[in-house]
Amino acid sequence: MVMGEAVIVAGLGSRSGVAHADVLAAVDAALTAHGLGRDRLDGLATAALKRDEPAFAAASAKLGLELVIVNEAALKEASDRTLTRSALSASAAGTPSVSEAAALAAAGPDSYLLGPRVVVGPVTCAIAVRTGGGDE
Repeated sequence: MVMGEAVIVAGLGSRSGVAHADVLAAVDAALTAHGLGRDRLDGLATAALKRDEPAFAAASAKLGLELVIVNEAALKEASDRTLTRSALSASAAGTPSVSEAAALAAAGPDSYLLGPRVVVGPVTCAIAVRTGGGDE
């Protein structure tokens, strides 16, 4: 894997009303779990049902990264590639893992997860990577 050419996206999921410090803690924990720093991230992503979660926008602004809102169709399409299977998430969001599916959908069809989502308090974060190729 040539990390210099990689697109790296942190997917986010949470309960309602979380603090942006919780979001940042989850992002940092997920990055650390994979030996990465914040400087490697290209974006954050979440499901459309979380678009109005202020903590996600605040964390995005703090990191200076775009927050990609993944539509329901793209989220469901990526769901088969998630590593985590949560009945609660499947019932509430239509995907077994919001953070994993959002990361995969935002990173693109050839992306993969570096591992299962990381849970920090009320926030989950998963890291997806797409290497090489890119848009031509």
